[in-house]
Amino acid sequence: MTIESSREQEKLVLQVKGRLDTTTAPQLEAALGASLADVRELVLDFSALEYISSAGLRVLLATHKAMKKQDGGMVVEGANEEIYEVFTITGFSEILNIKHGTGVA
Repeated sequence: MTIESSREQEKLVLQVKGRLDTTTAPQLEAALGASLADVRELVLDFSALEYISSAGLRVLLATHKAMKKQDGGMVVEGANEEIYEVFTITGFSEILNIKHGTGVA
């Protein structure tokens, strides 16, 4: 997995590529932990994400809670059909602000 980040004032965009699983979830968790201070808007670009496991979902839920705690927002963009299906089956589509594919979910 690779993570590319860009920041513009209080907006942070992380593009996550590859697989978000038990092995790589700590990498995303560390990147988020080091970057969320003073962020009001977090965008997670999953357009190049191939797979997400329960460990990845745990990181997303913890990040969502952290952003709410600091009065910020989080959006997941670009999730492909398989990843969006995981969000739907697990109920994450009801918790998180998710945009999938090229359009809004």
